[in-house]
Amino acid sequence: MISVGELRKGITIELNGELYQIIDFQHIKMGRGSAQIRLRLRDIRGGHTIERTFQATEKFARARLDFRKMQYLYRDGDFYYFMDEENYEQMPLNSSQLGDATNYLKEDISLEVSSYKGELVGVELPITVELEVTDTGPGFKGDTATGGTKPATLKTGLTIRVPLFVNKGDIIKVNTRTGSYLERVGR
Repeated sequence: MISVGELRKGITIELNGELYQIIDFQHIKMGRGSAQIRLRLRDIRGGHTIERTFQATEKFARARLDFRKMQYLYRDGDFYYFMDEENYEQMPLNSSQLGDATNYLKEDISLEVSSYKGELVGVELPITVELEVTDTGPGFKGDTATGGTKPATLKTGLTIRVPLFVNKGDIIKVNTRTGSYLERVGR
């Protein structure tokens, strides 16, 4: 059991038999009465988010997740297939289990896959990934004085803002936590 003081973003807790990951955490002290905690939680199995308020004295059951190094292989419809790097066993996860991670998955990337009591529940992405730009508008000479940006669509379907000098076919490094452009890696 963990107390309210130990709660942090990213921690997985068990609540009413379901697994939830803490997305946001707020401590609220009212003028009268006891303090309350407002949590925004993402259902790991279902993918939806909920907001719940608890008394500051409550305790939560921390879910113990196991992590295994796996390699992303391919997508088939709504399922994404991963291969265990130790025993070469292939296992699928659906898009609701992966959430926003689907925007950063490229074939042959190695990552940590989390499981709970033998059931795969999600992935831990690396902090940065390198993705190819598949579509972007032209950058015009003279626009660089203001440090302008333009939208670019990446191979995974994600659209982000990039500097004007980035062109179609470039490989760029993207931060998976914020979804922002970091640097151009090559062509």
